[in-house]
Amino acid sequence: MAERPVAIVTGASKGIGKAIALELAGLGYDVVVNRAADAVPDTKRQVEELGARCEFIQGDIGKAKDRKRLVETTKKVFGRCDILVNNAGVAPLKRLDILESTEESFERVIGTNLKGPYFLTQLVAKWMIEQRAEHPDRALRIVNIGSVSAYATSPARGEYCISKAGMRMMTRLYADRLGEHNIIVLEISPGIIETDMTSAVKEKYDKLIAAGLTPIKRWGRPEDVAKVVGAIAQGKLDYSTGSVIDVDGGFHLKRL
Repeated sequence: MAERPVAIVTGASKGIGKAIALELAGLGYDVVVNRAADAVPDTKRQVEELGARCEFIQGDIGKAKDRKRLVETTKKVFGRCDILVNNAGVAPLKRLDILESTEESFERVIGTNLKGPYFLTQLVAKWMIEQRAEHPDRALRIVNIGSVSAYATSPARGEYCISKAGMRMMTRLYADRLGEHNIIVLEISPGIIETDMTSAVKEKYDKLIAAGLTPIKRWGRPEDVAKVVGAIAQGKLDYSTGSVIDVDGGFHLKRL
């Protein structure tokens, strides 16, 4: 069994997931990085350069067999999981008005963004309960990467909004259920973060941010989200289970 704490980070090949993996490695965690594609991400090399062990496990978390392999391989290689970060997510391949959107797109987005983390968390939570019985003093945490789209409407990508709204309730449900085992469940709600996913709408949001969409007039960075995961991993929010932490430059504020 690994002596250092171990983190599983899904969707860790780039953007927010990569930043989270590097943040946790810097804090002394060994890291399991996951992505749907089978090419080993550069994240693995960068994590190892920080002195951490890193295992890459390919898998589409929308698929049950891949979720099972992710957890079983982590058990075999490390023998423990101290923090799960549900970060993997997809946007619709094509933005379509909600009156024109397709079932295929809905199923794809919901499968990755909601069904996948819901049932991956189920697998890891059961394992964490087993760990708690053997190691009563071990700190165990689950972090969901949500979005302001959980409450801010975008009719051209309704399936994405619904997936993130569902994740918000998922956070509360697991926080409630796992509280008796002292397993902390939190959600981070990023705003407009500069990643590959948002690159297609960069010009649009450049203008909106300059016009005052957010009180802090800049794009968010993956590291802004990663730093909050780092604080959670260090136990600084262990009495806040079920909470949503906004990392959005103040977008969530209602202003007059």
